[in-house]
Amino acid sequence: MKQFVLTPAAGKRLIGKAIAKHVAVAKALKKGTVVIIAGTTNGYVAEEVLTKLGQARTFRRNHFYRGIILPPHRPTTSTGRSYDQSKFPGDAVIQKGEFQKGKTIFDVVDGLSEGDVIIKGANAVNLAQRKAAVLIGAPNAGTIGASVPAVVGRRVKLILPVGLEKRVYDNIDELAAVMNAPGVKGPRLLPVPGEIFTELDAIKLLTGAQASLVAAGGVGGAEGSIWLAVCGTPAQEKAVEKLVNLVVNEPAFNF
Repeated sequence: MKQFVLTPAAGKRLIGKAIAKHVAVAKALKKGTVVIIAGTTNGYVAEEVLTKLGQARTFRRNHFYRGIILPPHRPTTSTGRSYDQSKFPGDAVIQKGEFQKGKTIFDVVDGLSEGDVIIKGANAVNLAQRKAAVLIGAPNAGTIGASVPAVVGRRVKLILPVGLEKRVYDNIDELAAVMNAPGVKGPRLLPVPGEIFTELDAIKLLTGAQASLVAAGGVGGAEGSIWLAVCGTPAQEKAVEKLVNLVVNEPAFNF
């Protein structure tokens, strides 16, 4: 057994590398459509997928989000606004292996069908339930509101990359019932049906080893870090060590 510590940024990079090799994503890149909905974790996913396709040159991750959560002492960006829409590049829409720059999920969702893939980040994940949820600010439920009809109605695959720093322990559905009740202020919470994909799943997919979350936390830039214990064959554990060395020094997210 080997142990590793990953910062949230390193975890995002690890998840991105694994999603780029996900079987469903690989199939859709060849014959269908992959929509990587903008978000901080999905920025790493888009980079890795587009790099695999040799089309990452024009992609920039630093504005690839529709909103972000900042610490209380820093409620806005340097521009004085929480979200500068003028710099939003669109989602990463890839149709038959070609990056459709500037398009969003709203441009293509009605044409998605079985075999296509939507990749959407989440704000909460319950590992025991294998269930995730998305914070909702828009009255029409935003990008996940547009995606769910395709997922449920047309069997489009939904993959939910979500870092372990977003883990919660209460029942996701019960949390949503509280947050969505009439009279409650603040964002709502939508549980979503899809494949949960954390750092643990990334290690399993890329190396075959089994990883467990055994501790967490840190200071001085290690806030939100996760401590993983990894078990596997000697070859698998060596593969994890090489993989972690590729991502461990990933710099903090720059928005």
